[in-house]
Amino acid sequence: MDADSLLLSLELASGSGQGLSPDRRASLLTSLMLVKRDYRFARVLFWGRILGLVADYYIAQGLSEDQLAPRKTLYSLNCTEWSLLPPATEEMATQTAVVNGRFMGDPSHEYEHTELQKVNEGEKVFDEEVVVQIKEETRLVSIIDQIDKAVAIIPRGALFKTPFGVTHVNRTFEGLPLSEIRKLSSYFHFREAVDLKNKTLLEKADLDPSLDFMDSLEYDIPKGSWSIQMERGNALVVLRSLLWPGLTFYHAPGTKNYGYIYVGTGEKNMDLPFML
Repeated sequence: MDADSLLLSLELASGSGQGLSPDRRASLLTSLMLVKRDYRFARVLFWGRILGLVADYYIAQGLSEDQLAPRKTLYSLNCTEWSLLPPATEEMATQTAVVNGRFMGDPSHEYEHTELQKVNEGEKVFDEEVVVQIKEETRLVSIIDQIDKAVAIIPRGALFKTPFGVTHVNRTFEGLPLSEIRKLSSYFHFREAVDLKNKTLLEKADLDPSLDFMDSLEYDIPKGSWSIQMERGNALVVLRSLLWPGLTFYHAPGTKNYGYIYVGTGEKNMDLPFML
Protein backbone atom coordinates (compact mmCIF):
# COMPACT_ATOMS: atom_id res chain seq x y z
CA MET A 1 0.00 0.00 0.00
CA ASP A 2 1.20 3.48 -0.90
CA ALA A 3 2.63 5.38 2.08
CA ASP A 4 1.11 8.64 0.77
CA SER A 5 -2.41 7.29 1.40
CA LEU A 6 -1.53 5.08 4.37
CA LEU A 7 -4.51 5.86 6.63
CA LEU A 8 -7.10 5.30 3.89
CA SER A 9 -5.34 2.12 2.75
CA LEU A 10 -5.25 0.67 6.27
CA GLU A 11 -8.95 1.45 6.60
CA LEU A 12 -9.76 -0.38 3.34
CA ALA A 13 -7.68 -3.41 4.38
CA SER A 14 -9.08 -3.49 7.92
CA GLY A 15 -11.80 -6.00 6.98
CA SER A 16 -9.15 -8.72 7.12
CA GLY A 17 -8.04 -7.65 10.57
CA GLN A 18 -4.83 -6.03 9.25
CA GLY A 19 -4.90 -3.11 11.67
CA LEU A 20 -2.30 -1.01 13.47
CA SER A 21 -2.54 0.86 16.75
CA PRO A 22 -2.89 4.69 16.54
CA ASP A 23 0.68 5.26 17.77
CA ARG A 24 2.08 2.83 15.18
CA ARG A 25 0.11 4.59 12.42
CA ALA A 26 1.44 7.98 13.51
CA SER A 27 5.02 6.70 13.65
CA LEU A 28 4.72 5.09 10.20
CA LEU A 29 3.25 8.21 8.61
CA THR A 30 6.16 10.34 9.78
CA SER A 31 9.02 7.86 9.36
CA LEU A 32 8.01 6.70 5.84
CA MET A 33 7.96 10.33 4.65
CA LEU A 34 11.52 10.68 5.95
CA VAL A 35 12.54 7.40 4.29
CA LYS A 36 11.18 8.65 0.96
CA ARG A 37 13.12 11.91 1.30
CA ASP A 38 16.39 10.46 2.59
CA TYR A 39 16.64 7.61 0.08
CA ARG A 40 15.15 9.70 -2.76
CA PHE A 41 12.49 7.16 -3.68
CA ALA A 42 9.78 8.01 -6.21
CA ARG A 43 7.27 6.00 -4.16
CA VAL A 44 7.32 4.22 -0.81
CA LEU A 45 5.07 1.24 -0.12
CA PHE A 46 4.20 -0.03 3.34
CA TRP A 47 4.62 -3.74 2.56
CA GLY A 48 3.29 -5.15 5.83
CA ARG A 49 4.36 -6.94 8.98
CA ILE A 50 5.97 -10.31 9.65
CA LEU A 51 5.01 -11.57 13.08
CA GLY A 52 7.80 -12.79 15.33
CA LEU A 53 7.85 -14.51 18.71
CA VAL A 54 9.74 -11.68 20.43
CA ALA A 55 9.06 -8.73 18.11
CA ASP A 56 7.45 -8.00 14.72
CA TYR A 57 9.20 -6.85 11.55
CA TYR A 58 7.57 -3.86 9.84
CA ILE A 59 8.51 -3.84 6.16
CA ALA A 60 8.61 -0.97 3.65
CA GLN A 61 9.77 -0.86 0.03
CA GLY A 62 11.13 2.00 -2.04
CA LEU A 63 10.44 2.28 -5.77
CA SER A 64 12.22 4.31 -8.44
CA GLU A 65 10.57 6.04 -11.43
CA ASP A 66 10.62 2.69 -13.26
CA GLN A 67 8.03 0.75 -11.23
CA LEU A 68 9.42 -2.69 -12.17
CA ALA A 69 13.05 -1.84 -11.40
CA PRO A 70 14.52 -3.76 -8.40
CA ARG A 71 12.96 -2.45 -5.19
CA LYS A 72 14.85 -1.46 -2.05
CA THR A 73 13.49 -3.18 1.06
CA LEU A 74 13.73 -1.81 4.59
CA TYR A 75 12.65 -3.19 7.95
CA SER A 76 11.93 -1.69 11.35
CA LEU A 77 11.12 -3.09 14.77
CA ASN A 78 9.56 0.12 16.12
CA CYS A 79 8.14 1.88 13.00
CA THR A 80 10.64 4.72 13.54
CA GLU A 81 14.16 3.51 12.74
CA TRP A 82 14.57 1.77 9.38
CA SER A 83 17.39 -0.48 8.18
CA LEU A 84 18.11 -1.33 4.55
CA LEU A 85 18.11 -5.02 3.65
CA PRO A 86 20.51 -6.49 1.04
CA PRO A 87 19.09 -7.68 -2.33
CA ALA A 88 17.79 -11.26 -2.43
CA THR A 89 19.89 -13.89 -4.22
CA GLU A 90 19.37 -17.51 -5.29
CA GLU A 91 22.04 -18.54 -2.77
CA MET A 92 20.00 -16.97 0.05
CA ALA A 93 16.87 -18.86 -1.05
CA THR A 94 18.76 -22.18 -1.10
CA GLN A 95 20.43 -21.48 2.22
CA THR A 96 17.21 -20.53 4.07
CA ALA A 97 15.00 -23.26 2.52
CA VAL A 98 16.02 -25.61 5.35
CA VAL A 99 14.71 -23.24 8.07
CA ASN A 100 11.14 -23.84 9.25
CA GLY A 101 8.92 -22.35 11.93
CA ARG A 102 8.23 -18.85 13.19
CA PHE A 103 10.55 -15.85 13.06
CA MET A 104 12.07 -14.82 16.38
CA GLY A 105 11.96 -11.06 15.77
CA ASP A 106 15.70 -10.58 16.31
CA PRO A 107 17.71 -9.89 13.10
CA SER A 108 20.95 -11.12 14.72
CA HIS A 109 19.41 -14.45 15.77
CA GLU A 110 21.15 -17.42 14.16
CA TYR A 111 19.46 -20.69 13.20
CA GLU A 112 21.58 -23.83 13.33
CA HIS A 113 21.28 -26.46 10.61
CA THR A 114 23.25 -29.70 10.48
CA GLU A 115 24.15 -31.00 7.04
CA LEU A 116 26.39 -33.77 5.72
CA GLN A 117 29.44 -32.80 3.68
CA LYS A 118 31.80 -35.18 1.90
CA VAL A 119 35.37 -35.03 3.22
CA ASN A 120 38.37 -36.52 1.38
CA GLU A 121 41.28 -37.94 3.37
CA GLY A 122 43.72 -39.56 1.01
CA GLU A 123 41.83 -42.22 -0.91
CA LYS A 124 39.00 -42.40 1.64
CA VAL A 125 35.80 -40.40 1.28
CA PHE A 126 33.42 -40.14 4.21
CA ASP A 127 30.49 -37.94 5.34
CA GLU A 128 31.01 -35.45 8.12
CA GLU A 129 28.31 -33.52 9.98
CA VAL A 130 28.79 -29.76 9.72
CA VAL A 131 26.73 -27.16 11.63
CA VAL A 132 25.74 -24.25 9.39
CA GLN A 133 24.70 -20.90 10.91
CA ILE A 134 21.91 -18.99 9.11
CA LYS A 135 21.11 -15.43 10.21
CA GLU A 136 17.45 -14.43 10.59
CA GLU A 137 18.08 -11.29 8.54
CA THR A 138 19.04 -13.50 5.57
CA ARG A 139 15.83 -15.51 6.00
CA LEU A 140 13.81 -12.29 6.18
CA VAL A 141 15.24 -11.09 2.84
CA SER A 142 14.47 -14.44 1.19
CA ILE A 143 10.88 -14.70 2.48
CA ILE A 144 10.00 -11.13 1.41
CA ASP A 145 11.38 -11.85 -2.06
CA GLN A 146 9.38 -15.10 -2.33
CA ILE A 147 6.14 -13.37 -1.28
CA ASP A 148 6.77 -10.51 -3.73
CA LYS A 149 7.29 -12.89 -6.66
CA ALA A 150 4.35 -15.12 -5.80
CA VAL A 151 1.53 -12.88 -4.54
CA ALA A 152 2.28 -9.14 -4.85
CA ILE A 153 -0.43 -7.95 -7.28
CA ILE A 154 -1.87 -4.84 -8.95
CA PRO A 155 -5.03 -4.24 -11.03
CA ARG A 156 -4.80 -4.20 -14.84
CA GLY A 157 -4.17 -0.68 -16.12
CA ALA A 158 -2.55 0.67 -12.94
CA LEU A 159 0.85 0.68 -14.71
CA PHE A 160 1.76 1.26 -18.34
CA LYS A 161 4.88 0.47 -20.33
CA THR A 162 6.43 3.05 -22.65
CA PRO A 163 7.89 2.10 -26.06
CA PHE A 164 11.32 2.49 -24.42
CA GLY A 165 10.55 -0.34 -21.98
CA VAL A 166 10.17 1.83 -18.86
CA THR A 167 7.16 1.17 -16.60
CA HIS A 168 5.32 4.15 -15.05
CA VAL A 169 2.26 4.72 -12.86
CA ASN A 170 -0.77 5.23 -15.11
CA ARG A 171 -2.13 8.67 -14.13
CA THR A 172 -5.29 8.06 -16.19
CA PHE A 173 -6.20 4.86 -14.29
CA GLU A 174 -9.63 5.32 -12.71
CA GLY A 175 -10.10 1.84 -11.28
CA LEU A 176 -11.53 -1.39 -12.64
CA PRO A 177 -15.17 -1.42 -13.82
CA LEU A 178 -17.64 -3.50 -11.79
CA SER A 179 -17.97 -5.99 -14.63
CA GLU A 180 -14.24 -6.88 -14.42
CA ILE A 181 -13.50 -6.98 -10.69
CA ARG A 182 -14.43 -10.64 -10.12
CA LYS A 183 -12.13 -11.90 -12.91
CA LEU A 184 -8.62 -13.06 -12.03
CA SER A 185 -7.53 -11.88 -15.50
CA SER A 186 -8.04 -8.29 -14.25
CA TYR A 187 -5.11 -8.61 -11.84
CA PHE A 188 -1.39 -8.92 -12.56
CA HIS A 189 1.69 -9.99 -10.61
CA PHE A 190 3.69 -6.89 -9.62
CA ARG A 191 6.98 -8.11 -11.14
CA GLU A 192 8.62 -8.78 -14.48
CA ALA A 193 6.69 -11.28 -16.61
CA VAL A 194 7.78 -14.92 -16.51
CA ASP A 195 4.93 -16.93 -18.09
CA LEU A 196 4.07 -14.28 -20.68
CA LYS A 197 7.35 -14.90 -22.50
CA ASN A 198 6.32 -18.52 -23.15
CA LYS A 199 3.05 -17.61 -24.89
CA THR A 200 2.65 -17.96 -28.64
CA LEU A 201 2.03 -15.00 -30.93
CA LEU A 202 -1.57 -16.19 -31.38
CA GLU A 203 -2.14 -16.09 -27.60
CA LYS A 204 -0.63 -12.59 -27.45
CA ALA A 205 -2.75 -11.29 -30.36
CA ASP A 206 -5.49 -9.78 -28.14
CA LEU A 207 -3.09 -8.31 -25.58
CA ASP A 208 -2.29 -4.60 -25.34
CA PRO A 209 1.55 -4.41 -25.08
CA SER A 210 1.39 -1.17 -23.07
CA LEU A 211 -0.93 -2.66 -20.41
CA ASP A 212 -0.69 -6.48 -20.62
CA PHE A 213 3.05 -6.86 -20.05
CA MET A 214 2.86 -8.77 -16.73
CA ASP A 215 1.64 -12.24 -15.76
CA SER A 216 -2.07 -12.59 -15.05
CA LEU A 217 -3.38 -14.31 -11.90
CA GLU A 218 -5.64 -16.35 -14.19
CA TYR A 219 -2.87 -18.90 -14.80
CA ASP A 220 -1.54 -19.22 -11.24
CA ILE A 221 -0.72 -22.71 -10.01
CA PRO A 222 -2.38 -24.28 -8.10
CA LYS A 223 -5.75 -23.12 -9.43
CA GLY A 224 -7.94 -21.88 -6.60
CA SER A 225 -5.09 -20.28 -4.67
CA TRP A 226 -6.95 -16.93 -4.61
CA SER A 227 -10.13 -16.01 -2.75
CA ILE A 228 -12.16 -13.11 -4.24
CA GLN A 229 -14.78 -11.43 -2.05
CA MET A 230 -16.95 -8.32 -2.33
CA GLU A 231 -17.30 -6.16 0.76
CA ARG A 232 -19.14 -2.98 1.78
CA GLY A 233 -21.99 -3.57 -0.65
CA ASN A 234 -19.80 -4.14 -3.74
CA ALA A 235 -17.84 -0.97 -2.94
CA LEU A 236 -14.67 -2.94 -2.24
CA VAL A 237 -13.12 -6.08 -3.75
CA VAL A 238 -10.70 -8.10 -1.60
CA LEU A 239 -8.35 -10.84 -2.84
CA ARG A 240 -6.70 -13.10 -0.30
CA SER A 241 -3.88 -15.51 -1.02
CA LEU A 242 -4.35 -19.06 0.23
CA LEU A 243 -0.77 -19.94 -0.73
CA TRP A 244 0.75 -17.26 1.50
CA PRO A 245 -1.90 -16.72 4.22
CA GLY A 246 -1.83 -13.11 5.39
CA LEU A 247 -1.55 -11.42 1.98
CA THR A 248 -4.58 -9.20 1.31
CA PHE A 249 -5.18 -7.11 -1.82
CA TYR A 250 -7.94 -4.49 -1.84
CA HIS A 251 -9.41 -2.25 -4.54
CA ALA A 252 -12.35 0.16 -4.57
CA PRO A 253 -13.86 -0.21 -8.09
CA GLY A 254 -14.05 3.01 -10.07
CA THR A 255 -11.35 4.68 -7.94
CA LYS A 256 -7.55 4.80 -7.82
CA ASN A 257 -7.52 3.22 -4.36
CA TYR A 258 -5.78 -0.16 -4.43
CA GLY A 259 -2.90 -1.92 -2.73
CA TYR A 260 -1.78 -5.00 -0.85
CA ILE A 261 -0.51 -5.74 2.62
CA TYR A 262 1.01 -8.83 4.18
CA VAL A 263 0.45 -9.55 7.86
CA GLY A 264 1.48 -13.07 8.75
CA THR A 265 4.14 -15.39 10.10
CA GLY A 266 6.12 -15.64 6.84
CA GLU A 267 5.19 -19.30 6.39
CA LYS A 268 3.97 -20.74 3.09
CA ASN A 269 0.92 -23.02 3.04
CA MET A 270 2.61 -26.10 1.57
CA ASP A 271 -0.56 -28.18 2.05
CA LEU A 272 -2.70 -26.03 -0.27
CA PRO A 273 -2.71 -28.46 -3.27
CA PHE A 274 -4.18 -31.14 -0.97
CA MET A 275 -6.78 -28.74 0.48
CA LEU A 276 -8.33 -27.62 -2.82
